[in-house]
Amino acid sequence: MSATNLRAKLRDVPHKPGVYLMKDRLGTIIYVGKARDLRKRMASYFIASRKTRADLKTRALIDSIEDFEFHTVRNEQESLLLEGRLIKDYRPRYNVAFRDDKRFLLVRIHLEEPWPRFVATRTRKDDGARYFGPFPHSGALRETLSWLNRSFGLRVCRPREPGEAEYRHCHADVIRNCAAPCVGRIDRASYLARVREACTVLEGRGKREVLDGVRAEMEQAAANLDFEKAALLRDVLRNLEKTLSPTRRFARGRGVPTTVRPLDDITELAEWLDLGTPPRVMECFDISNVSSNHIVASMVRFTDGAPDNRNYRRYRIRTVAGQDDFASMAEVIRRRYSRILAENHAAAPEVAEATQESAVDAQRRLAREGRARIILPDLVIVDGGKGQLSSAVKELRALGMPDLPVIGLAKQREEVFLPGKSDPVLIPHDRGALKLLQRIRDEAHRFANRYNELLYRRRMRESILDDCPGMSPRRKQKLLEAFGSVARLRRATPEAIAAIPGISLKAAESIIQWLKR
Repeated sequence: MSATNLRAKLRDVPHKPGVYLMKDRLGTIIYVGKARDLRKRMASYFIASRKTRADLKTRALIDSIEDFEFHTVRNEQESLLLEGRLIKDYRPRYNVAFRDDKRFLLVRIHLEEPWPRFVATRTRKDDGARYFGPFPHSGALRETLSWLNRSFGLRVCRPREPGEAEYRHCHADVIRNCAAPCVGRIDRASYLARVREACTVLEGRGKREVLDGVRAEMEQAAANLDFEKAALLRDVLRNLEKTLSPTRRFARGRGVPTTVRPLDDITELAEWLDLGTPPRVMECFDISNVSSNHIVASMVRFTDGAPDNRNYRRYRIRTVAGQDDFASMAEVIRRRYSRILAENHAAAPEVAEATQESAVDAQRRLAREGRARIILPDLVIVDGGKGQLSSAVKELRALGMPDLPVIGLAKQREEVFLPGKSDPVLIPHDRGALKLLQRIRDEAHRFANRYNELLYRRRMRESILDDCPGMSPRRKQKLLEAFGSVARLRRATPEAIAAIPGISLKAAESIIQWLKR
């Protein structure tokens, strides 16, 4: 998109807080940023003087911008949360912050515990506890929790059920910061009533009354010339305002305000691919083989142009030795659609006896009648070019489904390959149809890479090396990083093992002897 068109598109950007995504000529997201005023912030990228004063990284970013999109939110706190979510999703080239797996803080409390307490955490688990957040300002949140615990007399000690032993080493009761449930100063019903009242504060209910109460106490302290107390209450007030500012939780696939129109995109995609009807259900496959230790595949499903997370699937490649994307794609296609045929045949055995309709038509009929356990997709997408596509087509034909629509999406030039056609379909990069294909392809890529990382971390944690005498976690990690597997380590020479920093020749010989035993 030319600079003139970008400036024209910029006129539609509102003067509101939000998040913007910069894209290159291939439609890849290269930068995610936030702003109090989207129009002013984004306009600064297209000012000629900005480029001359910018550093090398910013100049390279500006030169790469070919398109953008934006998402409006309600306040600055929401823009911070959404920016972090999108950076973790897309990992843009020019972003540094938020690229790790660190998340915003949540507050957890389990009301079924004997004496519940507030705990700051970064992960949300399905453990029956209540979670509040996420909160964008960690410092303000921790200070707010400290104030809540003091105000309501809630315990902060770690034991699940504190008693006399813990009380002897605790001074919170002496300075009137805790109701001391450990020694029976308060019964459980009264303590839970205090906990629930504190929870209403974190929920934001009665926020105005809480803030007015702290403000009145601060003004009274200032009137009494107790400026130290007034300053402390001023800080409490600021932290409460930051923590209790209303924000939405931005989860993958939902809750993100966007200008994307998925239903329009799938309608446009059907026109480009001559599908006849919009592909409401699409499945995309990707192979991840960062190393030959774990070759995995992912399948993500989009319904009506949006992620259908419950129907994501991941696979470990079983029948392929080494890195072979074509054979790996064939295996995962075979396993996925043979499973669909088997599941639906079990639900409706009479389908196998039909002779007048194809397997795809039979599966579609079962779906219309509500008898299909797994709905067959309207479009299958494989990440790759002609090779991956031909492998998928071959397997679908072997399964009796040659008429199931399938395409290949090559990443280098975003070319769309169709079965039986040598020339690709080139969808313009500013069209919603191609952006939809890019979204589902990027989601499949992310899901596959995350599974590969999970298996790698699990392999690093769990190993027979844990039983080797003198084996520390750090030494085990170095050995597995150097040799890739225990089998390769067993075939290594003591000299090769001793070449690893921190491992002597004597230690290497003992490791080899232990492995051979």
